Amino acid sequence: MDLDERLTHVSVVGAAGKMGSGIVVLMAQEMARLSYLPEHKDRVFRLNAVDLDPVALRGLQDYVHVQLTKAGEKSTVALRQLYADRPDLVENGEIIQEFVQRAASMVWPSTDLDAIKGSRLVFEAIVEKIPVKLEVFGRMKQLCHEDAYYFTNTSSIPITTLDEQAELQGRVIGYHFYNPPTVQRLVEVIRGKGTTDAVNQVATDLGKRLRKQLFPAADVAGFIGNGHFIRDGNHGLSEAERLAGEMGWPRALYILNRVSQDWLLRPMGIFQLIDYVGVDVFKFIQDVMDRYLDEPLTHPVIDRLVELEVLGGQRPNGSQKPGILTYEKGITAVYDLDRKEYMPLDPDGWTKEADEYLGALPDQFRPWKALLMAPDKEARLQAHFDQVATGKNPGCQLARAYLQRSREIGQQLVDSGVAASAEDLNGVLLSGFYHVFGPINQYCT
Repeated sequence: MDLDERLTHVSVVGAAGKMGSGIVVLMAQEMARLSYLPEHKDRVFRLNAVDLDPVALRGLQDYVHVQLTKAGEKSTVALRQLYADRPDLVENGEIIQEFVQRAASMVWPSTDLDAIKGSRLVFEAIVEKIPVKLEVFGRMKQLCHEDAYYFTNTSSIPITTLDEQAELQGRVIGYHFYNPPTVQRLVEVIRGKGTTDAVNQVATDLGKRLRKQLFPAADVAGFIGNGHFIRDGNHGLSEAERLAGEMGWPRALYILNRVSQDWLLRPMGIFQLIDYVGVDVFKFIQDVMDRYLDEPLTHPVIDRLVELEVLGGQRPNGSQKPGILTYEKGITAVYDLDRKEYMPLDPDGWTKEADEYLGALPDQFRPWKALLMAPDKEARLQAHFDQVATGKNPGCQLARAYLQRSREIGQQLVDSGVAASAEDLNGVLLSGFYHVFGPINQYCT
């Protein structure tokens, strides 16, 4: 069974979530494109979008239309070629509308898992809990085509565990999209011990069609991206916990978030990133990694935050929910774990004191966004980190420790074979997390 045939009947389970909704859009686009090819004119294409939440599924339909319209507007030249035999479609708007209608018509929303019956390719994007995934895979195996392939978007669970315990006979592979899948080019591909060459080939071929950048990762809990992120986040949490004993939680969290963004030249601070992912999701991934790896990875601060229902995450419209920080056109407050309430930023009070504690940024500092496409990026990075390396203020000291820990984590992932090379390790952080430099680097050595 070739890839085109598998793409006639696809299902996305967990379709209304952040990751599942993006996968639905990507597959609808590719299936619509195939449906116009002469060799497929007699084929029926069906994309089941399954989720337990009926309200979220209604939101998914709106999201699909919006994203398909954006995709059509960005690819009018390709669409004109696709519709070359349609003299009735003249204006770009008409062509885009036809494409959106065709692609959206592929999507069949349902709250009933039985809707996936007969599927030949299934994307699983449900909650990161092993018992839940195993239960769902067990049911899917009974419903789908006997030779169905399963692409799991798990961000941490070993593929071999899912394959062996759900008895999928090697027809499963890790296909870890990054958020949002419609924009992010990176996909981590993880083969389990039993994953067949045929499944891997289909995963590779599909990645090429979707114009994704595929990075192989070893089947070790957390893989490359979260293998670094969870440990990196734990370093930030531990440093904040240490400082909190001196100055309280709001100042400590604010300071570490600033250091990890401004001094490390990242798109957002570590606690903003944890909020973006979701504090509870961070904990799910931690717990899985802690279960499978011979190192302590659960962090007491995260456990406390989850117990206090400080969860972060995003609303359906993409806005950020309160987490370690609160947001309204920027960060507005920091959570105090002792008082169990948020402390608003105060530019003339405690926030000013925290900034004064950190000290001035290096003279060569340029914001992450200014560096991202700068033609002299390497020179600017070196100049910035030369000053970080010799800086005496706490900001530079904390940054040096953070850089060293990040490099140690990266080297550990390469040395253990999770990432095949330093280039792969850095590539995941550059592509998936939009960093301007990788963990293994020449800065502050």
